[in-house]
Amino acid sequence: MRRKVTCLWKEPGAAKPYRAGVSLHSHTNHSKEGLSFITEFAARYWLLRRVIAAEGKRAHREHAVTVDLEKGYWTPPLPPLAAFELEKKQIENLGLDSMVSISDHDNIEAPMLLRVVPEARRIPVSLEWTAPFQQTTFHFGVHNLPSGRAESIMRVLAEYTRNPAEHRFREILSALHEIPEVLVVLNHPWWDLQGVGIELHQRMLRALLCSHGQFIHALELSGIRRWRENQAVLHLSEACNQLVVSGGDRHGREPNAALNLTNAESFSGFVHQLRRERTSHILFMPQYTEPYALRVLQTLLDVIREYPDYSAGSRHWDERVFHPDCAGMIRPLALLWERPPFYIRYIFSVIRLLEMAPVRRAMQLALARRQPEQGFVPGDGQEVAP
Repeated sequence: MRRKVTCLWKEPGAAKPYRAGVSLHSHTNHSKEGLSFITEFAARYWLLRRVIAAEGKRAHREHAVTVDLEKGYWTPPLPPLAAFELEKKQIENLGLDSMVSISDHDNIEAPMLLRVVPEARRIPVSLEWTAPFQQTTFHFGVHNLPSGRAESIMRVLAEYTRNPAEHRFREILSALHEIPEVLVVLNHPWWDLQGVGIELHQRMLRALLCSHGQFIHALELSGIRRWRENQAVLHLSEACNQLVVSGGDRHGREPNAALNLTNAESFSGFVHQLRRERTSHILFMPQYTEPYALRVLQTLLDVIREYPDYSAGSRHWDERVFHPDCAGMIRPLALLWERPPFYIRYIFSVIRLLEMAPVRRAMQLALARRQPEQGFVPGDGQEVAP
């Protein structure tokens, strides 16, 4: 097993020996993103809890709508072609051919639509699969499904997500592993998605890798997770003899901050390199050095931004956020209120100040920390063979 991790701001010529760059794990407006994080965030601040509770009572009193953030969701702003072109452009600016694998949550609509577009006809059919496991949940990047079987495999994955059973989980992973061109990546493995507590999550993670690790082809080093978490993932990969691969997890308009470099001529060739040759070269892009909090705010700004050139029904942020109406039917928020509540308009107006260059520079200075070092890779970015 050979792996290499490089930061472009430290080695500007890192991409020159390679033929192509690979963008894994990014999202389009076909991805349904949960709203439960609002409840988790509000739990830390009593004032926000009171505001949300008051808004819930008002919605029920005036519109007979029961606020249920578990059933609501939002969608990223970029449609499939715009998302594809964003990732493609970043890679080609490095002087490389591009391979882009879009992986929306639990659906393959975006890559299937893109396959009718000439410049994207070779895009792999991929998704991010939500897989309950014992007391928690993991996300798997399942890349490069066979075109003729993609829909039927998707139905199997969706059925497991709805009705999990551990014996089926093993069968599914084994079946995916038996398809030579498919790549199965454990995305952001250290992230406690279910909020079960880091100790229990880590126990479940180790149980997953011990019992099913032979069917998992790589662990993700994420372009959106903190550096310390990526360090932990790399140490875990060493302990479990797992390869690591990049994953950007882009939801906004910032292109993926982590790519893979390869000399493969096709995505299937790249999968062969990872699965059979067990080699991986991850390249972190300069945007990864931006303060984490600022990058999160930038993604939020992208989500709430208005896009006047988009088709009707997707231009405003509340047309891209969905919630059950009084009859339980999922509707855009724009149809459930005349306009957003005052406190939401106020918060969003403050966030939109980031569009002003002086404000952004001030935030960068206020949040700036020393650039992350590559110390988690023995040999400072050189190839590693445990």
